[in-house]
Amino acid sequence: MWLYLAVFVGLYHLLHWYRERQVLSHLRDKYVFITGCDSSFGKLLARQLDARGLRVLAACLTEKGAEQLRGQTSDRLETVILDVTKTESVAAAAQWVKERLWGLVNNAGISLPMAPNELLTKQDFVTILDMNLLGVIDVTLSLLPLVRKARVRVVNVSSITGQVSLFGGGYCISKYGVEAFSDSLRRELSYFGVKVAMIEPGYFKTGFLKSFLEIWDQSSPEVKEVCSEKILAVYKKFAEQLEQKCTQDLSLVTNCMEHALIACHPRTCYSAGWDAKLLYLPMSYMPTFVVDAIIYWDSASPAKAL
Repeated sequence: MWLYLAVFVGLYHLLHWYRERQVLSHLRDKYVFITGCDSSFGKLLARQLDARGLRVLAACLTEKGAEQLRGQTSDRLETVILDVTKTESVAAAAQWVKERLWGLVNNAGISLPMAPNELLTKQDFVTILDMNLLGVIDVTLSLLPLVRKARVRVVNVSSITGQVSLFGGGYCISKYGVEAFSDSLRRELSYFGVKVAMIEPGYFKTGFLKSFLEIWDQSSPEVKEVCSEKILAVYKKFAEQLEQKCTQDLSLVTNCMEHALIACHPRTCYSAGWDAKLLYLPMSYMPTFVVDAIIYWDSASPAKAL
């Protein structure tokens, strides 16, 4: 019996391996629109797809970012200036894309500021939600008729913090929203043969510590008294450890994006990075009290905690 089970498991993984490696043909004719190509994942993905021969339509926030990207890629790559927080900019970019679209990657986003909620203002939340969530929705809706008509591949960049909320601020909230939007979009568009995938990276290098220190300095004396210098020290230690342990290889994420675009059988969700796969994804399936206990164990309590 165990032999049959082993054979069955082996055949299943062999079939899975074979399906994962099947890619679409005639990729040199495909146009992929990527937002947030000034730096990080977007910039690397644009270069990666360009090197593969796809026609990249790269949206950058600044002309400087667009110029740098054009200098690192072939003449096939085209750029456009796009601020996803401005509807008129999104509309202009959608008009620029026109009928060429085959793949859409909603990558543009920011992660800062991150801090305990009481240290933040409403505007801190609005800034992140406007970019990370409403920007994704606006870009997608502006292109939706074309997405449905051309059966465009849609790839939305979320985060593992869209599964487990690990800190305060708008970032986790925005990524939970991206997950929900992607789920509803995938179900609605499946009737038209459109595939929607989510990318959930773990921790990659950010300017978290500098941002938190700036927020702390601007906080009121009352808030500082409640939170205490102990929390400041813990956040400093956490940020320093994060910078040391976080994944440096951005291709772990862009390879997932590329697979979601060109694979014959793309996954619904991709977890990128060892921490996402081995720590945070398993945590998302744990009971809430267990996740709370894990987070409490590695956190500092406020000075005036009961």
